[in-house]
Amino acid sequence: MNIQLLAFIQNLRAPELILIFLVVLLLFGAKRLPELFKSFGKSIKEFKKATSDIENDVRNAMDAEDEPTQSPRAESKQVEASTPVVEAPENGEVESKKEDA
Repeated sequence: MNIQLLAFIQNLRAPELILIFLVVLLLFGAKRLPELFKSFGKSIKEFKKATSDIENDVRNAMDAEDEPTQSPRAESKQVEASTPVVEAPENGEVESKKEDA
């Protein structure tokens, strides 16, 4: 059904486009027409940018999925290196810190 509704776009030629342009010119006026087309161009540019950003995100996610994962041993080494280790005293006693008020 959508194909039938949009089928008229394929038949637009120069006379039809000129007529559409003249109607837009009459509706918005000569002063607002450049402003209208400028905002239309900006919106198209933003749409293309958003589309390319989404495509890049999807590609990055697919690339990250394709990369082989690290072994569990390598992951544990990374965790050990980044986590500070607090050692307990050898005699088994727990030292407490007293704060002076």
